[in-house]
Amino acid sequence: MTGPVVLVTARSFGTGTRDLSAELSADGVRVLRGPADHDVTALAPLLAGADAWIAGTGPVTDAHLAAAPRLRIVARYGVGVDAVDLAAAGRRGVLVTNTPGANSGAVADHTVALLLAALRGVAAGDRRVREGSWSVGERARELGSLTVGVVGFGRIGRGVAARLRGFGCRVLATDPFVPAADIAAAGAEPVAPEVIPVEADVVTLHAPGDTLVVDEDWLATAAPGLVLVNTARAGLVDEAALARALQDGRVATYAADTLSTEAGGAESPLLVGSLADRVTVTPHTAAQTVQAVDLMGLGAVAAVRAVLAGGEPDPAVVVVGRERLLT
Repeated sequence: MTGPVVLVTARSFGTGTRDLSAELSADGVRVLRGPADHDVTALAPLLAGADAWIAGTGPVTDAHLAAAPRLRIVARYGVGVDAVDLAAAGRRGVLVTNTPGANSGAVADHTVALLLAALRGVAAGDRRVREGSWSVGERARELGSLTVGVVGFGRIGRGVAARLRGFGCRVLATDPFVPAADIAAAGAEPVAPEVIPVEADVVTLHAPGDTLVVDEDWLATAAPGLVLVNTARAGLVDEAALARALQDGRVATYAADTLSTEAGGAESPLLVGSLADRVTVTPHTAAQTVQAVDLMGLGAVAAVRAVLAGGEPDPAVVVVGRERLLT
């Protein structure tokens, strides 16, 4: 009799310091690897025999779940569960878990790295030097002299605010799910959402879900020379509207770890050549540190082990609906 089958589609699973596939195998579990894009046709034969699924950022739809009659748990490798059809999982009795906090420090670090790179024109300066020019370009501003607005004050937003305190800048924060007293206790000034683009020189996005934040109306109120950073989700930004604001100078620079084109489709208007010096993008690597990879993997494996043993995962990682998740 063969042991339970765990399907893994998270790209970086087991690439930290722990060989988690080997650890699962030592438990008598058979580990199968599948494509990270979650192509239904390719995954269907693997899902057919899977008892657990450690899923990456690709979609987990009702069609996926229908192909997996034995599936008991989808252990989301990371925090966001927006790509998971939670209602379909609930109807089919499939538990969904995530790994809250596992990559918060990594993403907060990356946010500050992108913020400084955008503010100081690091990528543009590198290109000039490689082309033989040592010209200064646009003169930069010091972070300590600026006001930074944090949109979304979950784990990552709070981590960014904590890191920014060392630079001496003023930090504003808005989050409908976090009491003003908690924001103030974390060292930021609680403000209404509409205050952020008006008063902030730099805005960093950490809101959950894909509800649009930066649109034409938001950009129309933004302070001149705004620096915008997004290490959360592409859907928070109207990329066409932002491209226009960058082209006409209303926004100075944009730095992001994701674009709408990450999941396929037409090329983003933010990637046009005329914006190369004003837009910096990393390939969704904010969470990809050795420490975060280990923590995400261990969290997903712990949830899977609990379910396969007939128990319950830690309640802190169980997702039962689309309520607010501290990211």
